[in-house]
Amino acid sequence: MATQDGGEEVIMETEANPKEVEPLCEGAEKGDTETTSHSEAGNATTQESSISNGDDADEQREMVDVKIIWNKKKYDLKIPIDDTGAKLKESIHSLTGLPPAMQKVMYKGLLPEDKTLREIKVTNGAKIMVVGSTINDVLAVNTPKEVIQQEVKAEENKKEPLCRQKQHRKVLDKGKPDDIMTAIKGTKERLPTVPLSGMFNKSGGKVRLTFKLEQDQLWIGTKERTEKVPMGSIKNVVSEPIEGHEDYHMMAFQLGPTEASQYWVYWVPAQFVDAIKDTVLGKWQYF
Repeated sequence: MATQDGGEEVIMETEANPKEVEPLCEGAEKGDTETTSHSEAGNATTQESSISNGDDADEQREMVDVKIIWNKKKYDLKIPIDDTGAKLKESIHSLTGLPPAMQKVMYKGLLPEDKTLREIKVTNGAKIMVVGSTINDVLAVNTPKEVIQQEVKAEENKKEPLCRQKQHRKVLDKGKPDDIMTAIKGTKERLPTVPLSGMFNKSGGKVRLTFKLEQDQLWIGTKERTEKVPMGSIKNVVSEPIEGHEDYHMMAFQLGPTEASQYWVYWVPAQFVDAIKDTVLGKWQYF
């Protein structure tokens, strides 16, 4: 027994050693797993942080809140203030479905497509008027403005200058009104924020023009009354410099299908003539 005990004890101790090592190996594997998990979690956190920073950068762009008014409906729009008028038209298309080419966008006059909203001083809460018709509406119009404009221009070429005609001389011979607005020859300006005043109408009475862009109306005011004319009903606008006073024009708004419906206004400052035509008729035409 004595000799066998020593041998058996050695054998038992040798066999017991692997059993004691196994828990240590399991612990090591768990440690490695935990280390890998922490590493992967760290990488995920880093990736999420990177994406968040990208969103924050987009939000840092300066935005402006405006109200779009079209077809008697109002739309709220948030747009970068450094977007151009052309970009604004694309946003309006997304809101209303009205193609950019069919839009007449007005903010203190016809809105330029090549300038940014910052440059034309659009502020939060600004109301932007949009006028335009769908293709179906356009095709339903019997007499497009484009055709009428061409006919009127052809007739004007056959006649003597308007300011020499007797019907206009009786007004022009009264001379320039004392309270007329200052005129600048050879320049083009946007419509002022105040009504154009101090002018004469065909009867020689004082008249003022107020452009109500939100209502898409032209208000023709005299001492007796104010006539509110939808801009869409004005078929054409013609003008001609006054001889000897080329910094002023005489201008007619054609309110019906013939020249008999023209409403004449005299001593219109030359710098506003193009802006008046663009605002009333729009630069877009029927296709």
